[in-house]
Formats: sequence, C-alpha cells, structure tokens
Amino acid sequence: MEIAPVLRALTHRKIGVVLIVAQIALSVAILANSVSIVQQRQGLMRRPSGLDEANTFSLTNQFTGSSSDLSARIRTDLAALRAIPGVIDATAVQSFPLRGYGAATTVTLRPDAKSPFNAAEYSLTLNGLHTWDMKLIAGRNFHADEVKDFWLGISNGAPPTAIITRALAQRLFPHGGALGQNVYLGTSAPTQIIGIVERAQTPWAAGSAWGTFGPEESLLVPFQWVSPILAYVVRTEPGRNDAVLALAPKRLFAVSRARVISDAQTFADTRAEQYRSDRALGLVLTVVCGLLLAVTAFGVIALTSYWVSQRRRQIGLRRAVGARRLDIVQYFQVENLLISGFGAALGVALGFAGNAWLVSAFEMARMSVAYVIAAAAALLVLSQVAVLWPALRAAALPPVAAIRWQ
Repeated sequence: MEIAPVLRALTHRKIGVVLIVAQIALSVAILANSVSIVQQRQGLMRRPSGLDEANTFSLTNQFTGSSSDLSARIRTDLAALRAIPGVIDATAVQSFPLRGYGAATTVTLRPDAKSPFNAAEYSLTLNGLHTWDMKLIAGRNFHADEVKDFWLGISNGAPPTAIITRALAQRLFPHGGALGQNVYLGTSAPTQIIGIVERAQTPWAAGSAWGTFGPEESLLVPFQWVSPILAYVVRTEPGRNDAVLALAPKRLFAVSRARVISDAQTFADTRAEQYRSDRALGLVLTVVCGLLLAVTAFGVIALTSYWVSQRRRQIGLRRAVGARRLDIVQYFQVENLLISGFGAALGVALGFAGNAWLVSAFEMARMSVAYVIAAAAALLVLSQVAVLWPALRAAALPPVAAIRWQ
C-alpha cells in the first residue's frame, strides 16, 4: 500500500491526529516510568536483610517500675527466652534490620576528617551474630571482655572494636584490607575493625533522617543495649517460629508482670510492614497504567469509528471499484500505525525527559532503555488491536449502500 495517499488524508484530520499522537506519547512516557518505578521498588523489597528471616521473630518490651536493675532483668528475660523449646538463641537490642527506626553514626578514617561517612549502628553482644544468623566472611566475633552495657543517655565512650558489613568495608576501603584497620565513630578514640559480615540491612527500608548511605552500610558494636524500652529478637528452629512466638510473651510475663509487650511479630510481618508503602505505590501505579491503556484503546476506537462514519461514501466507492475487505482493513491499520508510530517516538523522548526529572528531583535510579522500548511497542500493538474493530466494520460496508448514503 502506498503511504503518500494515507498521509494526504491525515492532513484533513489534524485535530484527531494530534489528539491520538498526544495520548499515545503521554501513555508511553507514563507507562515506561511507572513500570520502571514498580520494578525498582520490587527490587528493593526483595533485598535480603542478613537475618534468618523464616525463623526469626521480635517483640518490643517496655519495663515498668524501677529501672535500677535493668541489666539484670534483661539477662533474666534472655535466659527465659532461650529456655523455650525450639529457640536457637535470643538477644536484646535497640534495633534490627527493617525495624523502621534505629541508630546511626559517623565513620571516618581519621579523627580530624571533615567529610565523614554515615552508617547504621547496631549494638550486639556475643550472641548477636548467632541470633541473627549473620555470615562472618572475615575476622572474628566479639570477645566477652569487649562487650559493655550501653546505657541510654550516658556517655559510654567509643567501642574498642566493631564488625562492619561488606558494603561498608568496600565504601571505606575500596581497594580492600579493611580487616584490622582503625576507624573513628564520632570520637577521637579509634575503633578497630575485627570482622566483616556478608550483609546487615539498615533499619530503614529506604533512606533515613541521618543522611544518605547504602541499604547495607551498617556496623555492629559490642554493646548490650540497656533501656526501659528494647526489642527482643529470637531465632528458632525451622518450623517452630509461630509456636515459639505465641509462647514467648507468656514466658516473659511469668518472669515478671512489670512490663508491656507489643509488636510481637515474625520477621515476615516486619518486612511487610516496612514495605507497605512500596506495595501500595506499586498497586496504584499498576491501576493507573491499566486505566491509561484502557483510555488510550477506547480513544483510538472512538476516533477511528468517527472517521469511518465520515468516510462511508469513500469506502463504498473503493469497494465498488474492486477494493477487497482486506484492503480496507489494511488502510486503517496503516493509517493508525503512522499516527501511533509518531506518538510512540514522541513518547520515548518524553519518557526519558520525565525520567531525568525524577532522577534529579527524587534521587531515583535511571530508567533502562528496555522499559521505554517495551512501552512504545506495547502502545503500538494496543493501537493496532484497537483499530481492528472499526476497520472491520468499515470493510463490511456494502458498496451500493455506502454509495447511496448521504
């Protein structure tokens, strides 16, 4: 089929052509960026925390009454939790990966450094790595004489040693050799890196008020968190998580009723809670994309049907002089392909422009070219499918009836 006559016919329908081009261009741009955002969020939600997630639960414990014996009460609670059948180990902490809040600290290689790094900070005891089932890929665990009680609101001094994640080690020492090096955690006293774990995700699903740092840039310091409010993290044998979770509050209350227990949940629930907004965003964008595609399809159908009604006489004449039904269908398909192709090309440019703005305004990752190409291809296919119904109706017009139509 010759393209020139189709292009000449389109010049008589400028408003309709502009409307379809604009609709398809916006659809391509919005669809590509929406899919890119959803995929990025899905990737964030799949990040491993570093814990034995299937067999770990946590609960928040708030002591009431006297706070002079908090350290002893915490040790008694941990002994009670570890005595529950099916428990592998337990630890008391201020925070843990994906809890939603926690501590952070500055990390420098020199005490007088002007541009410190930021990293999430976890206080752990000897049982911490075992409870969290973290993989120590280099170095050693803490020694008993290194672990001190950390009292909230009291100057506890710099920890003598620390264990850092592989991600933080790579940031601090890009060329390797982190093990055994000294770092400074906001003080003039050095802290020696004695171990490197594979990963320990930060308490925050994305970002924090402490500044920008990677999702796995964390360090572990040898402190037992001592505070009226803390979290107990318990690791269980496979298949025992739910049963032990139901029993743990009862055992703690059996030790002492002078407490309030809340947020007792599996780590799967903790993860779901932290990524609730990401799932909601993904659902909203999916619905928006679905509605956008539906509106685009119906727009193509409506406008093409209108054009068919305007050209019934022309179609009848073509049928009378020998045009086949297939020729009529092909005409509308080619016409639509030219319009939607131009709209898709414009949408690719708009998609990249919109993504550049999102990257600069919200510090998002750049969109892959594949998403834009896929969105443009999807809109082209959708337009061709949408135009098929009015094209078939046009091809079904009887030649004589069409010629007599006024």
